[in-house]
Amino acid sequence: MDKRADGRKADEMREIEAKVGVIKRADGSALFKIGDTIAIAAVYGPRELHPRYLQNPETGILRCNYDMASFSVTERKKPGPNRRGVEISLVTEKALLPAVDLSQFPNAVVDVFVEIVQANAGTRCAGITAASLALAHAGIPMKDMVAAVSAGKINGKIYVDLSKDEEDVEDATDIPVACTARTKKITLLQLDGNITKKELIEALILAKSSCEKINKIQEKALLEFYRQNE
Repeated sequence: MDKRADGRKADEMREIEAKVGVIKRADGSALFKIGDTIAIAAVYGPRELHPRYLQNPETGILRCNYDMASFSVTERKKPGPNRRGVEISLVTEKALLPAVDLSQFPNAVVDVFVEIVQANAGTRCAGITAASLALAHAGIPMKDMVAAVSAGKINGKIYVDLSKDEEDVEDATDIPVACTARTKKITLLQLDGNITKKELIEALILAKSSCEKINKIQEKALLEFYRQNE
């Protein structure tokens, strides 16, 4: 396969690091780093949901909040929520929902906070991956784990885990994808750009294969934490 500007092959992700238990006061927490993008996720709950009219007597509710630290990007980001953050918060929630089982916690909420402390593309995917790890670390009943990565098209060729420089190439197509580890179901699929059906299938195959590799790193991070804390 052709080498990219940073020396990676088309199917090669940037260097990955994953840890759990990084925020002591949270019920569950995780750090996920891919290349220069770093996401930290913290989970609080299950706890009683207020106001009460939002409660569901049949199951608990998953509530996600995604934000980027002001210093996470080269040009300082204005503090506080924005439209992009609200959209990614909802995307994160929908990507994780198929993997959690909150039926044991009626009228309760599980809050997931994702903070991007350093950004170089793929932030929503890093956030979803970190959040899934943090939920598992918190002991939330999980039907599956979720891993996420972006695929994309640059100059007519398909690559995985685009960097910011690659995303900024003219007419580049970005495709964030999230998959469950056991059932291999896609829980997130977004597309920004133009792509043919054949290219999309190629990108999805590449993304799903990469998600499997990320899931093994998630499993290793959880095992290492529990071995160290036995």
